[in-house]
Amino acid sequence: MALFQSILTLLVLSVLLLQASRRLHIPYPTMLAVAGLLVAALPWASALTLDPGLALALFIAPAILNSAFDFPLRAIRTYWLSLVTLAVVAVLVTTAVVAWAGVALAGLPVAAAVVLGAIVSPPDAAAAAAMLNRPDLPRSTATVLKGESLLNDAVALLIFGVALEAVESGGPIAHTLPRIALAIPGGLLLGFAAAQVAGFVMKFLVGTMGGILFQFLVAFGTWVLAEKLGVSPILAVVAAAMTVAQRDSRMTALDRIHSNAVWVVVVFVLNVMAFLFVGLEARGIVRSLPADQLRHDLRFAGIVLAVVIGVRIVLVLVYNRAIRRILRHYHLGRGPQLKQGMVAAWCGMRGMVTLAAALALPTDFPQRDLVVLSALSVVLGTLVLQGGTLEPLIRLLKFPADAAQEQEKARVRMLLTRTAMDSLQGREDEIAKALRYELEMDLADHQQAGRTPGRLDGLRINAIALQRQLLQRLRHDAQVEEEIYRALEQELDLHELASTRKLQLELIDS
Repeated sequence: MALFQSILTLLVLSVLLLQASRRLHIPYPTMLAVAGLLVAALPWASALTLDPGLALALFIAPAILNSAFDFPLRAIRTYWLSLVTLAVVAVLVTTAVVAWAGVALAGLPVAAAVVLGAIVSPPDAAAAAAMLNRPDLPRSTATVLKGESLLNDAVALLIFGVALEAVESGGPIAHTLPRIALAIPGGLLLGFAAAQVAGFVMKFLVGTMGGILFQFLVAFGTWVLAEKLGVSPILAVVAAAMTVAQRDSRMTALDRIHSNAVWVVVVFVLNVMAFLFVGLEARGIVRSLPADQLRHDLRFAGIVLAVVIGVRIVLVLVYNRAIRRILRHYHLGRGPQLKQGMVAAWCGMRGMVTLAAALALPTDFPQRDLVVLSALSVVLGTLVLQGGTLEPLIRLLKFPADAAQEQEKARVRMLLTRTAMDSLQGREDEIAKALRYELEMDLADHQQAGRTPGRLDGLRINAIALQRQLLQRLRHDAQVEEEIYRALEQELDLHELASTRKLQLELIDS
């Protein structure tokens, strides 16, 4: 019951803090991190344990599948050099520097220090999602940072698994390295195979609740199977999600609406629970450590935080200047601006993966309290320091508004509308004339993209609002049965969604 009360309290705080997050332009994970610590400090918050083997699958698999499903495969080919630099080189260097600090300053065994480095090395783009979706931030920068958060999780957790196995076996890390040669291609192949099976099964679940439940079975089942086979679970889930996304046309419109809403809420609640679990662990650590030991551990945690932030800034800015010079030398383009590099360097907030990896440490891990405390300090420090100042930094750099995405939407909408008009060729009945006229108005609206706010959409929404008012009056006056009211309300909802192209269709999380 105490855990249930803590979760309810944190959810209430989350609802309130999300409103403040949106108004103050602060990433919502920053608010969750603070709220998690506050709830963990409440008198009725009791200590609890989570099976280390469950932590990664429970918290990471759904978040990774949800992010990978929306990430374009083409972007990996387009920005492969930037992604390799951020997702591979940066993770390896950060892990190495943190591991050195762990050995030299905290006396950690080498393998345990590498585990710590792998835990704190991967930034989480979800922590900055609201900032990355700003219209005044170049799309290329946002795309690279989102892609980085997918791939760097795979690299970091692969290192984490290898080093953790070395700690548990007592042997050198080198003995576990051959696993990597099979883990990477094996994970990709498993993910592709899982997607083929999922695509076949989903044909029989279209339009049912079982279809949405099956998506969670794919996420968790792929992860668990990958762990059993000794391949990379993250790469398996990423490959499965991206493959299924290419075949998304098999889903109905209603399936996609329901599925998106469910996944957004589930991933958010898992974020809430992760911060609560780590906050409760930190509370237990703080209470159990002597004052001198606590001060020593907090000092070390501060050093790890400084290393994590500093290494990313140096690496990203060095890459930014170097790639710009190389591209100019070979006349391949101008390359990224320094302003883009500054945003990427400062967008290093840690989140779900770091929290889940810390929770996944076995109870007998060497100096586990120090590692967990360091991981939490890095998450809190980056979310508060970098997350709280990212929006002012973007405003200070004054990026020009990037209208390319809206223009591309308008171009494709015009193609789709013309295709619909072509289907009416040769028909002159009254219904065809009415639809042709509506499509012509639609086409005129698309041609005004960027100059007018969508007049036809506005008229449709106003008309639907009047219909909705009438339907509610009929219900209030008992002139329509409740079942009929609900069915017609859903029809109006779908018509309103179809008329809301220029408005926010996704649930706002920050």
